[in-house]
Amino acid sequence: MTTARDLAIVALDAAPGRPVEQGDLSLALAGAEVFDLIEAEALVLDGDRILPGAQAPTGDRLLDEAAAALVRQEPYESVEDWLWRRGRGLSSAYVDDFERMGLTARPRSHRLALRTGRTVLVDSAARRQAEARWSAGEPVLAALAAAAGLRDEPAEDAEALAGDAVTTVLAAVGDAVMELEAVRQRKAIEDAAFDNVWRGY
Repeated sequence: MTTARDLAIVALDAAPGRPVEQGDLSLALAGAEVFDLIEAEALVLDGDRILPGAQAPTGDRLLDEAAAALVRQEPYESVEDWLWRRGRGLSSAYVDDFERMGLTARPRSHRLALRTGRTVLVDSAARRQAEARWSAGEPVLAALAAAAGLRDEPAEDAEALAGDAVTTVLAAVGDAVMELEAVRQRKAIEDAAFDNVWRGY
């Protein structure tokens, strides 16, 4: 499994105890894919620019899709631009892929023979691997999970996150999540102001 899939599994496992914003998770998943593609030698980072490498199949459908989506013309794409472009709806894509692979199910209500809306993970090797990585506090997975709001910032793991690529990607994910939160807050203020005008205040 990949860091992105492990992060998506951790997020599904955490719900509903610690629900996350889908947009935040999608941005973190796009960042995780950068790490997975670096490991697969499908890209290298030059500063904050993503330079595509060989497009060899990784054996992971969503990761191959991500590799095929890399911009292959100069000046290439920044990590931040990648996060916004690739991240759009990415958490839903992972949930759908898990269901297609049989890693999740929608439980049936005992009183009604209907499936409930919530997707839950089934017991699988992929889930156990993600849980083991999560329990071990793997630094990159922990940092991405913190950016997505799945856990508090892992200060004790900061020293293990050395390296320009790691720093660049995690900083871009953190900035994008903060920017998305600022957009949410602005929209909430605008909506509240509109409601007040509508009510005559």
